[in-house]
Amino acid sequence: MNRLLVFVLLLIVLVSCKQKQEGDEVKTDTMESEQVPDNVMVAADVNFPIYDFDGLEPLLHREDDHTYIINFWATWCKPCLEELPYFEQVLEEQKNNKVKIILVSLDMPHMWKSNLEPYVAKKGIKSEVVILDDPKQNDWIPKVSEEWGGAIPATLIYNKDKREFYEKGFTYEELNTELNKFIK
Repeated sequence: MNRLLVFVLLLIVLVSCKQKQEGDEVKTDTMESEQVPDNVMVAADVNFPIYDFDGLEPLLHREDDHTYIINFWATWCKPCLEELPYFEQVLEEQKNNKVKIILVSLDMPHMWKSNLEPYVAKKGIKSEVVILDDPKQNDWIPKVSEEWGGAIPATLIYNKDKREFYEKGFTYEELNTELNKFIK
């Protein structure tokens, strides 16, 4: 009798958990009306697109008339935070030269709401911010650059004619010097 009672209770718990999981679907009413690419993960409570590397990779290989600065950073990385104002300054200064900056956050998921969003808001960051959430670093780091050992900050600057990777932090002057090699 006790085994039957335990079995019934276990069955009730499992069924109610299953129903709760089905009812806990992320509400994306506002997202459904927007076109979200298939390779972007949607998290209802995060303000930035979240990519695995397959989703991020097309951003690293555009062949239009823009020059792209892709910076890999995190809020826990002091050298990253030191150089971010330079990217923002360059974005403002180069807006007429078809320069686009994408800041790829490597913050951990538990930091997105507590660190990343407040930091971006507090600093008034205007550059595009995306999140890379892909634990297979050994697979995707060499796809960004064979030269990359995985340290951050790291920056890729490219256009349809040229591509350079930098595993270092930039000063404002260094960033401008490198960018000027790409702007025609």
